[in-house]
Amino acid sequence: MGRLKIDLVNCTGCRMCEIWCSVIHEHAVNPKKSRIRVVLNGLPEQPVPVVCQQCKNASCADACPLKAISYHEKSGAWVVDEKRCNGCGLCVEACPFGAITLHPERNVAIKCDLCGGNPQCVAYCQRNFLTYSPGGERVKELNELAEQKREAFAAKKLGRMLASWGIQSED
Repeated sequence: MGRLKIDLVNCTGCRMCEIWCSVIHEHAVNPKKSRIRVVLNGLPEQPVPVVCQQCKNASCADACPLKAISYHEKSGAWVVDEKRCNGCGLCVEACPFGAITLHPERNVAIKCDLCGGNPQCVAYCQRNFLTYSPGGERVKELNELAEQKREAFAAKKLGRMLASWGIQSED
């Protein structure tokens, strides 16, 4: 599963990601047509780019009665088939992140499709606060975490076993 990663601590809220997303997808500078949205939150206001999280079990796809949202294996993204979408908005209601909107003119769902596996918002993020993980990194991270957990479990189990034999562990 591909995923965009955002450095929220350093993001300046320049909105270049919004601008380039709308240019790439809509051939116009129009943030209302962008698949990524920068939200200002808190006091003082902190910019937070909001984009599809490419969920493993996508509630937006489950909510779509026309099955207009499907997983694209090559890009690792959930994509909207605009020809099938009727603009009912059930996917918008189902998305826990607010990452899906209805196109203001075509009345169809729009969301991040990772630009087919080459997200242009990442390419145009001037300070590299937006990065892309095609999915392999996440697998590596999870496997490393699992290895750490296995080692901790084994050490704990060994400690108990040695204690039951009356042997003091040297940790």
